[in-house]
Amino acid sequence: MNRRRFWTFFWLGLSVIFILAGLLSGEFRVVWQKAVTVCLECIGIG
Repeated sequence: MNRRRFWTFFWLGLSVIFILAGLLSGEFRVVWQKAVTVCLECIGIG
């Protein structure tokens, strides 16, 4: 396995680990609520 392929899989794996950590800690919910609030304010519903 060459170096470029190694680093590609390394960063991909690390990204997946951080995404899963964020999902398991509930951060997704917080970000989603903020995004919905901003979206609703922009179109004038909220």
